[in-house]
Amino acid sequence: MVTGASSGIGRATAAALAAAGVRVAGGARRVERLETEVALELDVTDAASCERFVAEAVERLGGLDILVNNAGLALGRAPFDESSEEDEATVLGVNVSGLVRMTRLCLPHFGDWGHIVNLGSVAGRVAYEGGASYVAAKFAERGFTYALREDLLGRPIRITTVDPGLTETEFALVRFKGDEEKAAAVYRGVDPLRAEDIAECIVFALTRPWHVNVDEIVVKARNQSSGGRILRDQ
Repeated sequence: MVTGASSGIGRATAAALAAAGVRVAGGARRVERLETEVALELDVTDAASCERFVAEAVERLGGLDILVNNAGLALGRAPFDESSEEDEATVLGVNVSGLVRMTRLCLPHFGDWGHIVNLGSVAGRVAYEGGASYVAAKFAERGFTYALREDLLGRPIRITTVDPGLTETEFALVRFKGDEEKAAAVYRGVDPLRAEDIAECIVFALTRPWHVNVDEIVVKARNQSSGGRILRDQ
């Protein structure tokens, strides 16, 4: 299963898994944009939507081996005291509560083996200004991943967090609520990562020998040292 599979990293990951021979169920709110074998509506902030998605995906796939918790977003770049509680609730609801909910629903369906890949961010490792809610959400994702690894030790389930840096997708367009100029400025003057770069990292973790658990992958654009420090061409 891949959440948020209609665009960006989720779409690229679903395509890479399918190319590797994996049957994929993709979930997204924009179900018409899904290109997976099993394409289903999914809103990770809605408990009933998540329950329907997992039940139908497991039935149509005949089981579950892999969960890629990719659905995520950020909203705005204002200082915390200028940001809205509504945006904060959305960011935390998608990135944290949605990820935890999907993990809880999927765990009972893993059989002889399983692998959970959570999409984090370099923002969950080093904070940057103007991103308090997103930074908090991604620190929470990493903490949850660590705790889950402890709780599931001894069970046949591997767990990985993949933490991308600056990656050119629709992420910035969503962050700035459709403002194309602001979104384009995020990637101006730097060669960012592509969604396919992150998908390749995910497939790498999934295809290691069974005795190997890749705990963390942190990947950044060459000219990015942290979430907020990027060297741009003048």
